[in-house]
Amino acid sequence: MKLLYQLNAAFTALLVIIMSVTAFFIYSLLLDILIQDEQNQLQDNGEILLNILYEQEYGARGDLLLSKVMRNNDFKVLFFDPDRNQVLYSSLPDSITEAWSSQFEREEQHKALWKTEGENYVISKLRYNYQGKRFLLVLATPLEELQSIQSVFAARMITIFIIGIFIAVLFSYLLTKRLVTPLSHLKREVKKIENRQFESIQPIGASGEIGEVEQSVLEMANELDRYIHSQKHFFQNASHELKTPLMTIQGYAEGVRDGVFEGDAANRSLDVIVKESERLKKIVNEIILLAKLDSEEGIYHPQNMSISSVLKQTKERVLPLAQERNITLDIELEEDKTLYIDDEKMLQAMINIVSNGIRHANEKVILKGFTSEGTYHIQVKDDGNGVPDDLLPQLFHRFVKGKEGETGLGLAISRAIIERSGGTIQVFNEEKSGAVFEIEFSDE
Repeated sequence: MKLLYQLNAAFTALLVIIMSVTAFFIYSLLLDILIQDEQNQLQDNGEILLNILYEQEYGARGDLLLSKVMRNNDFKVLFFDPDRNQVLYSSLPDSITEAWSSQFEREEQHKALWKTEGENYVISKLRYNYQGKRFLLVLATPLEELQSIQSVFAARMITIFIIGIFIAVLFSYLLTKRLVTPLSHLKREVKKIENRQFESIQPIGASGEIGEVEQSVLEMANELDRYIHSQKHFFQNASHELKTPLMTIQGYAEGVRDGVFEGDAANRSLDVIVKESERLKKIVNEIILLAKLDSEEGIYHPQNMSISSVLKQTKERVLPLAQERNITLDIELEEDKTLYIDDEKMLQAMINIVSNGIRHANEKVILKGFTSEGTYHIQVKDDGNGVPDDLLPQLFHRFVKGKEGETGLGLAISRAIIERSGGTIQVFNEEKSGAVFEIEFSDE
């Protein structure tokens, strides 16, 4: 069942239950209210009759007055002498009068509702004393008249309730449809995500909480689209990077096997095979490391580490490469800083960045550390030609490399390590200078 019908069915059921319970209590209380109101009216009428009896001095002959008065009234009267157990006057049917006089001494005769086998009455009893004698004036109204009023009211109440339920259900349907329709459209767009039809996803224009969910879904779709494209790009580049050394290894290995390379040529071929095997191993290790950095939590072991120590160790590790290329390495530490980082991973990230700077520098690479506006900055600056503008936005992507690049994974690994350590990294070109890699760690 669709959500629209489920919500309306639940609302209708709840409304019917509430209306039914309300109608039941109103119907039950209505008769009590009518009985109470009728008894009050009978009491008022009885007091009027007693006043007339006193004023006109009818005395024990109150039946004469009652016979005159009761001709034009819709209630019944019984005038009773309890001392002689005699009915002096009654406008009630004879059978009811006899039943009442015979049961006068019983307890139920003192209640507001008088029940007989034939008919039930609402009664009001008033005492009348004249010259030392006691008389009882009983006014009665058939309960059937009140029950007929109750039935008429119940019929009207049911009609009103039915109309009210119909209007409420119709309003609920329109309101629910207005709420559910965006969800149906959103479901359709989510189905497109499931089928990876990212290019056909359209905004539904919802508002409120549904609009927030829509925005989250669209952002998720864009992120998934980027992720899938990056994964495809990654596997394409990975297969290409792995295929190149494998083909080289295969070609030289077959040449040695078939006797194409002999003597010194064979030795050089074996050297190439070893070199390409090492390159292949490095690519595989970096791919594995990058995958672990993106997914595994246990790979990080942070501890308090000073930046000066990281920079000094970095310089020691890359010094052979710098000397090989006649590049000078300088450390300019304006202020030291202790960070909660994985020292080995951070050292690897710095080695990748500084090695990249050495390969593109002309004469020197500078490692700087300083604080600015509550943020600690680490800069790696070279004096080369800078990063090409078209390469800047994607420099930290996987398998993106410049002319002197190796595997194209080093900077991607560095970014993953730095971001997992709570920092950020960016690259830009300085005027009349080379590229600047800047790492930032906030004090918060």
